[in-house]
Amino acid sequence: MPACRSLKMVVLVVMTVMLSWRPGNAATTADWGGLNLPEEHVPYFFHNNPNVREKCSKDHTCPYKDAVEKSKKQCWGYEEDCPEAPRLPECRGDSRQWAADKESQRRMFWDTADFGYVRQRGKELKFYCKPNKTGDSSLECVDHLRYCRATNFYLDLSTAKLLAASNPYREDVLSAGQIGGRCELDSTALKAQLDHKSPLQSWAAELEHFVSVPEKPLSKKMCDVVISKPTYFIKLDATVNMYHHFCDYVNLYVSQHFNNSFSTDANVLIWDTSGHLMSTMFAETWRAFTDRTPLRLKDFDGKKVCFKKVVFSFLARMRQGLYYNMPLVPGCHGSTLMKAFSHHIVHRLKLPQYGPLQNKIRVTLLSRSTKYRQIMNQEKLVRALQKDSEFEVRKVDFVRTVPFLEQVEISHNSDIFIGMHGAGLTHMLFQPDWAVIMELYNCEDSDCYHDLARLRGIRYMTWENKDKLIQEDEGHHPTLGAHAKFTNYAFDVEEFMRLVRKAAQYVRSHPAFIAARNSKFPSQSPSKTEMNTSKPDAKSAKKQQEPQAQNKQHHPHTDL
Repeated sequence: MPACRSLKMVVLVVMTVMLSWRPGNAATTADWGGLNLPEEHVPYFFHNNPNVREKCSKDHTCPYKDAVEKSKKQCWGYEEDCPEAPRLPECRGDSRQWAADKESQRRMFWDTADFGYVRQRGKELKFYCKPNKTGDSSLECVDHLRYCRATNFYLDLSTAKLLAASNPYREDVLSAGQIGGRCELDSTALKAQLDHKSPLQSWAAELEHFVSVPEKPLSKKMCDVVISKPTYFIKLDATVNMYHHFCDYVNLYVSQHFNNSFSTDANVLIWDTSGHLMSTMFAETWRAFTDRTPLRLKDFDGKKVCFKKVVFSFLARMRQGLYYNMPLVPGCHGSTLMKAFSHHIVHRLKLPQYGPLQNKIRVTLLSRSTKYRQIMNQEKLVRALQKDSEFEVRKVDFVRTVPFLEQVEISHNSDIFIGMHGAGLTHMLFQPDWAVIMELYNCEDSDCYHDLARLRGIRYMTWENKDKLIQEDEGHHPTLGAHAKFTNYAFDVEEFMRLVRKAAQYVRSHPAFIAARNSKFPSQSPSKTEMNTSKPDAKSAKKQQEPQAQNKQHHPHTDL
């Protein structure tokens, strides 16, 4: 056979594998509800799935006719036919020498914190094990094995001893030859990608053992179990901490974009190498990704398992990843990726939005039952809020007995969400687009939740005058000594109310809030006085959008 013809055959097989890996959502002309996407996301999905768009255009029952035309112009920014320039963020603040100029600053934010991140990883994707015939295996990954996808491969857990183990992040579960498939393996290239080997930074510890075998793995001889359903592998960060655990969900969402599939007709397999059950208060969030109870690695302890289609998803603590270890350039605000994540989860979890209210701003104060970072004069602050007739006030304590869906419904219906430094502030991910998150006091950790607010694209505020707060004592960290996170605080009531009213001013003047309120109450037209008091002047409006100056430094985000 001529070499050129052989090459064409290999390319054809590879393309078939790639296309089969991008099935899109389960949407047929009989069941358009299978898309299960926020309505504003449908044009983007159609853009990337023209076959589904074509079905919709020909099906009189398709409810997304408007999206068909919009999809020709709307794209996320990572697609090859999508211009990036209009999607670069507004960076009104100073980059503080992170970038040489404004364009570089915008580009840096886009490439590290927005859909430009997906585009950059897409440029890295390459085959490390190529199929030569139909039905062969395949393995393709981005640099450092931070994300991979594989087809028709086997996993040998016969010697894993998972049920007896206590470490969820073991790197010795597999040995040479216990993972692989029938394909043309470039072992030299694969070994060159092991430099990020770490439990939550890459899949190097697992894929370094990948081998090529002479027969198709899905034959009965090689498999005790065959899983035909597409499956996402994921390693989880600290599941008891909302800040850390939602890094997992964000990266799974990014993986779905990278794979161009948002179908819940898929498995999620949690790569926990212990026999324990990872406890989480946030398990309802899996509903946004799968119709099934997540699988556990220990479910297959002692077995040889074969998979038809697997994604090794992006992970929570990747170097320069989203959002735990990311270098977030100062001065920029609003990641369209994080906004899309928020809207996607809100839609999939069916969280109702009851606002805006006609004449009220909804204020939620998050209380803490923990030993430290309590608000010592909390009841005084609540009474002061209740005396202001504009505020509808709610005090909550999101303890384990409060169902998570109930928690996120509350945060989704909070125009202003107030709380001390802690993982509970991650609820900002579910606040409406016009919202304010107020970290009452950041306990000398100035970047953590400010950066998350910048990613989400909502307004961040924190205590401005340390002379008007009282710190109970110097703080008592069990090993580090004096520590601002290990004590309690009281706050000046008048200063507190000044900040909350400043936050309310921002909410009232936000275009999304105004539009939503006018849509809900069309007969209510603001008076000239209201318009004059609810809209800041150009100078103050610009200042509201600018991130507060802060010294960027590495710090652990662990909720101390």
